[in-house]
Amino acid sequence: MSRKWFSVLTLVATATFFLSLSSCGFNQHLVSINIPSKGGTFGAADPRLFFNFQAFGTYVHPPQTKDITNLVTWQSDNPQVVQVSSAGVVSPSLGCGIGDISATFKDGSNEVVSNSVPVTVDGPASSGCTPAGPQPILTISFAGNGTGTVTGSGISCSTPSSCSDQFTTGTEVVLTASATGTSAFAGWSGCSSTSGTNSSVCTVILENNLTVTATFN
Repeated sequence: MSRKWFSVLTLVATATFFLSLSSCGFNQHLVSINIPSKGGTFGAADPRLFFNFQAFGTYVHPPQTKDITNLVTWQSDNPQVVQVSSAGVVSPSLGCGIGDISATFKDGSNEVVSNSVPVTVDGPASSGCTPAGPQPILTISFAGNGTGTVTGSGISCSTPSSCSDQFTTGTEVVLTASATGTSAFAGWSGCSSTSGTNSSVCTVILENNLTVTATFN
């Protein structure tokens, strides 16, 4: 082999070696985070209940998948309903509803964000939860030959037409009856309790569909 070709081959081998060394010298980078869970439902707003979530990171240079549960930053978009610890332990807070759990990790200047996993807290109305299914409807109706209005909690009705609105189960609704013109308020029916001047204030706690009637004479 001539000295010229030997020099060329030496240069090629040297370049290949350094390119290989440079490639292997890259830092391993996180490209995605996966929380392999479909979520779940807690049957009560009880902080003693919990799910253990895991986070798996996908890396390049070289390709690899690792359990990074204790490295990521866990977060809940609704901490009043669902809380999550730094170790991925998910549990109910004080309310009921749905919260999305996710995890993030800052790799250099890039922040990698995982998929979101929904967690539901549900249970009986006595625990402050909203049961599944249609929410109760409150209907205001009128009786008597007088005129008046009923207002309160986002609802407003005037004689003679009835009106209705839908509320979350367990909501306390406070209604006030006011006579108009020469009419006088004569009383309620269907209230959980009444108060105020001439018992004109009606309070109801909605667990099921309910109709209350205001009478004006």
